[in-house]
Amino acid sequence: MTPKKTVENFYKSDVLLDPELTGSFLHEEALLDWNSSKGFLQMKKVDIVSLCAEMGKAYVRSKMRISHILAEGNLVSVRYSHFVKTIENPREEILMAHFIVIWEVRDGKLFRGYQMSQPS
Repeated sequence: MTPKKTVENFYKSDVLLDPELTGSFLHEEALLDWNSSKGFLQMKKVDIVSLCAEMGKAYVRSKMRISHILAEGNLVSVRYSHFVKTIENPREEILMAHFIVIWEVRDGKLFRGYQMSQPS
């Protein structure tokens, strides 16, 4: 599978609510540098999987709408908007934030990411 397809499959699935599935996409040495409106976070695989487990407790659905995806070699850039449906109101889709991320894919897995986000 190409690096672009790997990243696309990750963001087009409901992966962020399933820690086990999220972990299957991540390289064992995965590292994500995340610049958000709240500051800078650096997350290892275990941190990303843990975040997904927490999200799974609050949301019944998670969907990423990709507007751009570009690939060059093993680097893939994705611009997307992240929507969720809460447990309290599963009929309403809420825009959480807009994201842009650059992933380096190694051994068919997400290895090194650089992400920026802005709340909706």
